[in-house]
Amino acid sequence: MAEYDVVGIGNALVDVLAHCEDDFLAHHALDKGAMILVDEERSAFLYDLLGPALECSGGSCGNTMAGLASLAGPDRTVATAYIGKICDDQLGQVFRHDMRAMGVAFDTAPEKNQPTTGRCLVLISPDAQRTMCTFLGAATKLGPADIDPEVIQAAKVTYMEGYLFDPPDAQRAFVRAAELAHAAGRKVSITLSDSFCVDRHRAAFRHLVEHHIDILFANEAEVISLYEAQSFDEALQQVRGHCEIACLTRSEKGSVVFGGGEIHVVDAEPVAKVVDTTGAGDQYAAGFLYGYSRGMPLATCGLIASIAAAEVISHQGARPEKNLAELVGERVG
Repeated sequence: MAEYDVVGIGNALVDVLAHCEDDFLAHHALDKGAMILVDEERSAFLYDLLGPALECSGGSCGNTMAGLASLAGPDRTVATAYIGKICDDQLGQVFRHDMRAMGVAFDTAPEKNQPTTGRCLVLISPDAQRTMCTFLGAATKLGPADIDPEVIQAAKVTYMEGYLFDPPDAQRAFVRAAELAHAAGRKVSITLSDSFCVDRHRAAFRHLVEHHIDILFANEAEVISLYEAQSFDEALQQVRGHCEIACLTRSEKGSVVFGGGEIHVVDAEPVAKVVDTTGAGDQYAAGFLYGYSRGMPLATCGLIASIAAAEVISHQGARPEKNLAELVGERVG
C-alpha cells in the first residue's frame, strides 16, 4: 500500500471556462462576477450555448492538490490522493484524467448515469470578470462508504473541504475519515471554506473542530462566524483551546499560525498587482501542508503557505502558473 503525505476529500467539480459577451450574461439574467448555484437542466442549457471551452478539474480541494503537485516539482516528491464523487460520464473522465496526470491517486467509485459530474461554468466576459454557474451534481453523493480506510490510514494528513459539508452523508463521511485517521495515529485537517456554510452548520462544524480536527484552516470571517465572536482576537482565543494547530488568514494582513505553544504572525508576501483572489486559501493550505508533512517548523510552513497564496492571486485562475517548488526553493532552500 502506498504512503501518502496528504489525502484530500472534496467536491469533485470540472471547471468549464468559456468566453462570452456581456449581452450573453444579461440575456440569461446572470449577475456578472457572481457565483450562482444552478440545477442540472439549467447547467446543461447554458453549456450547450457556449462556444469553445476549456475543461479541467477544479473544486477547492482539487486546487489544493494541484498546489501540492506544483510544490512536489517534476520528481513528484509529494505523494497525494483524492476522494471525491464523480459520475461515469465525459466530465467525470476529464476530472479523473486531470487528477491522475498531476500525480494524484484518485480511485473513488463513480456514480452510474445520475446525477452527472458536477461542473462550474466559468463565463469570462471581455473585462476579464468571471461569472460562475455551479451545478454540484455527483459531488453531493459522497458518503461514508466512499471513504477508503486504507487510503486514509496511509496518509500523514487527511484534508477536508468545508464546501462539501452541506449534505448529511458528507458530514458523516468527514467523521468516519477523522476516526480512521486518528485510529492510525494520523492527523486530520479541515478548511472551513465559506462563512455562509459555517452559518448554516455552525453546531456541526464546532463539534467537528473540537473533537476531530488537528489542523484548522480558516479566514477571518469564517473563524469569527464559527465562534460567533465579536472580533478576530476573541475568535483566536477560543480556537486555541480546540485545535492542535490553526492557520487563520487575514488577506493583506497575512496570517496567524499557532500550535504547540508557539504563535506566529506571518506577513503576506508582496504582490505587484492582485489580479484574482480565487484560490488563495486553497494554495495557502497546499503550502502549509507541504511544509507540515515534511516536519518543517510552523513559521516555515506559514511562509511557504504565503508564497503559494501570493503566486495564485497574481494571475487569473485558482491554480499555480509558476513552479511553486522553484519559488519556495529560492526563499526556503
